[in-house]
Order: sequence, then structure tokens, then C-alpha cells
Amino acid sequence: MDAALGQRAASHNTPATPRLAIEARGLVKRFGGTLAVDGVDLSVPEGAIYGILGPNGAGKTTTLRMLLGIIDPDEGERFLLGHARPQEIAGAVGYLPEERGLYPAMKAPDAIAFMGALRGLPLAEGRKRGIAMMEEYGLGHAVDRQIRQLSKGMAQTVQLLGTLVHEPRLVVLDEPFSGLDAINQGKLEGLIRDLAAKGTTVIFSTHVIAHAERLCEQIAIIAGGKVPYAGDVDEARDRIPAQVRLEVAQREGEWRKALPSDYRREGDFFMFSLPDDGVEPLLRALIEGDAGILSLSIERAGLHDAFVAIAGEAAARQLEADQAAGVAA
Repeated sequence: MDAALGQRAASHNTPATPRLAIEARGLVKRFGGTLAVDGVDLSVPEGAIYGILGPNGAGKTTTLRMLLGIIDPDEGERFLLGHARPQEIAGAVGYLPEERGLYPAMKAPDAIAFMGALRGLPLAEGRKRGIAMMEEYGLGHAVDRQIRQLSKGMAQTVQLLGTLVHEPRLVVLDEPFSGLDAINQGKLEGLIRDLAAKGTTVIFSTHVIAHAERLCEQIAIIAGGKVPYAGDVDEARDRIPAQVRLEVAQREGEWRKALPSDYRREGDFFMFSLPDDGVEPLLRALIEGDAGILSLSIERAGLHDAFVAIAGEAAARQLEADQAAGVAA
């Protein structure tokens, strides 16, 4: 074990270094002859909302299961809340797996209490908290219903509340938005923000870029079992130059010589990357050349564009196909 890595994970005594909820280096996992995860590194600060973004089959679930100690890596090391053995800290973790599963005959508060009991919370306290949480999140009318009597969205919410009932320090959600309609997705986003506001670390996997872009300051992009990028969302977006969108009344003239060489036409608009020296020289040329500026905007690259640039077009197409399949379902 790397002594420096263990010391950072266990003590975090340096003020300039953020405390880490998760730290992993060189995680590798093989299933038979298949290399599912190939050298993954992750550093998740405490209190962060951290997204793991990638298409289905990229290695997201396998990575999360290694971090949680559900399966062991073939190579590499990981620290969960400072512990090299994740099972030692299981009571401080809430985990919502991608495969949902509740006992259909259980009443909703009992299901929540049962999940809390698996993490060490007494059943009576879990049921009391479960009823209060259902009231808080708009399910008070369903406290006497069995799981089989709930809609899919309501049942998923109950399982999520069961993940949170023991008040974990770290919450790990595997594809939590899968199968939820737009209204329930919005409610879940609000709940994740509430958790982070209370200091809880939330890490979630997703194949929907919009959720990561709205919720996360930091992400890991995973494709083909590798992590080609892990860091700030803003830094990922800044890998793509901002785009200028220009519309003018006079489409010909001397001012055209001031356009960067990469410009392209999209209908009535000229599109090009923001020049290194900014837009001011171009503005002067447009004005002096009587181009007749109708509109000019500078558009920063989105996370989707960054994903394409970092992970490649094939991974981006798979991501879009996964999202379309999820919407259709």
C-alpha cells in the first residue's frame, strides 16, 4: 500500500487539501477474460455532489461496487471515508443499487425501516423516521400502503428514503434517475442538493449528461473501463473553445477578412471559435467595414461537447442511445 496515499486518506491534516470521502488509485477488475475496469483513479471531496458519467457497460457500476467493498479490485487500492476496508464504515454509507428491490408485501415505512436496520438503525426508530420522511417528500398519503400498491416512481422514492434513513455521511446512487418521469427526476435533484447542503457527500452514476451538468461541480468520465477525465465540470467544458455566433446585414465586404479561418455558415449565422485575442478586434473590423451587426453572442461549450471531445464520438453515440432507451422505457 502507498503509505502517502493511506496517510492522506486517514488523516487529511493539511488545511490546503480538501478532505476526501473517496480516494482510489489504479482500480482494475476482470471478469473472466473481460477487463471491465482498467486503472481507475478517483478523488471525491467530502460534501461534494460527484457524478460518474458514461454509457451503459462503461464500468460505472463495477467501479462503485469496488469503492463500496461489495467486490474487491484485482489491482489498486481505495479508501472510503478514510478506511482501506470499506466494510468497516458501512454504517455511514447509504447505497442505492441500479437493480431496485423491495418486498412487495411490506408497507412503505416498514420497508424503509428494514433498509435502515441493515445499516444498524433500530427498526422502531427507522419506522418513525420513515413516516416522517414520507410526509416530508409528499408520500404521507401512502404510509399504510404496501409496496405493490405504489406507482413505480413512488416505490423508487421509498427505496431512496430507505437508503437515507440512517443519516449516512456518504450516499452512493447507481443510475438513480433511471425510470423516473420528469417530475420525479426534478424532486430527486432537489433531494440531492438538500443532502449536499447538509454536508453529505453524494456520488452518483448516470448516462444522462443533463443531470451531471445541473448537479455536479466535479465529474469522472468513464468509457471502456477507463477514466480519461476526472475533475471540475468547468475545466472539462473549457477544453472546448467558446463559440461565437454572428449575424450581420451585409454578408460580404472587407470585414470578412477578419473572420477566423475555422468559421462556418449555419443558415444566416457565421459560427467560429472565440479567437485567442478575444472578440474586440473582430468587432472593430465589423464596425469599420459597415457589416451591420444584427446579433453577436459568445456561447460556452456544454458538457456534452466536452464529453465528445474527451471520450470520443462512439462513446457519445452510445450515451445518447442509452438516454433514448431510458426515455422510451
